[in-house]
Amino acid sequence: MPGPVRRVIGDWGSTRLRLFLVEDGETTARLDGPGVTQLVEPAERTLARLLSVWLAVGPIKAITLCGMVGSPAGLAVAPYAPCPVDAEGWHHARTRLRVLGHDVEILPGLSCRTGDGVPEVMRGEETQVFGAMALNPVLRDGDHLFALPGTHGKWVSTSDGTITGFHTAPTGEVFAAITGHTSLTGPDAPGEGSFEDGFGRGLSRSAEALPGALFEARAARLLDGRSRDWAKGYLSGVLIGAEVAQFGRGARNVTLIGDPALAALYTTALAHHGGSSQLVNGERAVVAGLAQAITLAESLRS
Repeated sequence: MPGPVRRVIGDWGSTRLRLFLVEDGETTARLDGPGVTQLVEPAERTLARLLSVWLAVGPIKAITLCGMVGSPAGLAVAPYAPCPVDAEGWHHARTRLRVLGHDVEILPGLSCRTGDGVPEVMRGEETQVFGAMALNPVLRDGDHLFALPGTHGKWVSTSDGTITGFHTAPTGEVFAAITGHTSLTGPDAPGEGSFEDGFGRGLSRSAEALPGALFEARAARLLDGRSRDWAKGYLSGVLIGAEVAQFGRGARNVTLIGDPALAALYTTALAHHGGSSQLVNGERAVVAGLAQAITLAESLRS
């Protein structure tokens, strides 16, 4: 009897690579590797080294990847697909190449301009949005708002299964810069208050102008004996709250896609600003989005 049809799908972002082995439509194994900004060898060698584990068992029919692997730092540049775009149009814009004897498809990121003409781009998050819609067909009908927290958080608007536009908030990157390269959180000295307490206080000020609100983190450490964890929670509350106030204030049933722990902070911030949300696990969403791309590829071959 012939063996199973084996494919590899993967999300290759800036900081990590997640590869999944799909056999006859079922995900059976996973491998992790470095992101494209952390490579110490050519991307092709990293991919070949990881795939050798699965190739030792049997051949792989095709490889489908999304994320920063399509940037200049990745395997090949996959041009952005402009919005509006549905799943079929997104897949049609893929980049195909041969890598070390394997057929590889790189799914495109998306680009758009806001109503004010501001340029926006993303790579990888679109796969999660299409995956979330595949997991829950209700999300394909009507208008919906998706939020994808992260280094560069995305707020994605859809209409009847089509991504119509999106906004970016680099909240994660700003938080890392402020807590790692400024004096606002102070030294790691004893103090009172938890991250959660600080987050709540930060939320309470997140509708204010950002520069003035940020300094309370340092002043509260010096005058009120707050801990460094409290100060980090406070800054997180101010930044996440400000992001939600700008893009999600009063929005009902926002679909959050991502890590449950980070998404929980956004759930709290949305509730604070009069909104509500539902959660889709980020890994499930990306696997579903990549699996949908395989289905679309097979339909084109048939």
